[in-house]
Amino acid sequence: MRSSLNIRSTWLLATLTVLTLTCAVQAESPKRHTAVSIVADRFAINGQPTYKGRQWNGQTVEGLLMNSRVVQATFDDRNPDTAARWAYPDTKKWDADRNTAEFIEMLPEWRKHGLLAVTLNLQGGSPEGYSKVQPWYNSAINSDGSLDTRYMKRLEKVIDKTDELGMVVILGLYYFGQDQRVKDEQSVVAGVDATIDWLVDKKYTNVLVEVNNECDVKAYDHDILKPERVHELIERVKQRSQQKQHRLLVGTSYGGKSIPRPNVVKVSDFLLLHGNGVSEPKRITELVKQTRQTEGYRTMPILFNEDDHFDFDQPENNFVAALKEYASWGYFDYRMKNEGFDEGYQSVPVNWKTSSQRKRGFFKLLSEITGEHP
Repeated sequence: MRSSLNIRSTWLLATLTVLTLTCAVQAESPKRHTAVSIVADRFAINGQPTYKGRQWNGQTVEGLLMNSRVVQATFDDRNPDTAARWAYPDTKKWDADRNTAEFIEMLPEWRKHGLLAVTLNLQGGSPEGYSKVQPWYNSAINSDGSLDTRYMKRLEKVIDKTDELGMVVILGLYYFGQDQRVKDEQSVVAGVDATIDWLVDKKYTNVLVEVNNECDVKAYDHDILKPERVHELIERVKQRSQQKQHRLLVGTSYGGKSIPRPNVVKVSDFLLLHGNGVSEPKRITELVKQTRQTEGYRTMPILFNEDDHFDFDQPENNFVAALKEYASWGYFDYRMKNEGFDEGYQSVPVNWKTSSQRKRGFFKLLSEITGEHP
């Protein structure tokens, strides 16, 4: 156990570092308000641990980063053969700008309930929740690795609002349902470089980078996005942002029930797990324990940023199980069979309001755990 003096000294140093960085950023870009950092296995915002001093049912909440997977916040479909699928029920047409605007409108309400982070992705996620084939074209990264201007404008609006609210963005770059839109490995690397340069140029300090969503899913086309080599891109993000004197924190995620491999653990700043497929809450705690035993592990944050299990009114659920092992948890909800527009945060078109029992259940429990109430 570290002494309380050492812990206080560590936090003081982190606070001074963040304040120095914040002042430097504000001198060039005064509108940036939120800086995320890591001290040991805890997250901090503007030099202070998240949920400072908070405990719930005897469990420490301080330093965790409760989050929700909302990757369709910037969704669009460039495929004219599939774009009509996403029409709103009231207008009978799809509108990417409306989608982003309605998402941004809900962010303050979610923040009041204790939500501190949202997971986005430059190639989204399945707009059906889960899909065997994905013919739509939803990618901010063009075939040659350059960035789509319209897509990035929507993303900029979202990150700006989270920065204003004191929230963090977990920004995924690639997704296994869309990475085929990028023509070759050289272009995949170019897409990483372009994204990092964009984040640095915008002076964003509230972004954690997730190289790709579920790197161990076999559907990836490009070898550099697969488990054996994805650490190369993690290192590239670290090195490129460091060279630009704007070091970004970075990792990648794995599919449900999987634990990170040593090559990723050794180079990541934080470790991302998924709870999909994990129906027994005790297995969630086992996954966290196994992750901490993986070769190359050192004290660092572990967080779930995708889990499609609920039971929020029950004493045992995946959210609570993650908390018991001091891991952050992320809510993933999609529109299931025969459900309507009000359900889910991943199925397009999205009703971003707290418009269903599952959504309300999550935010109620989140509020209880974090101690933050509207």
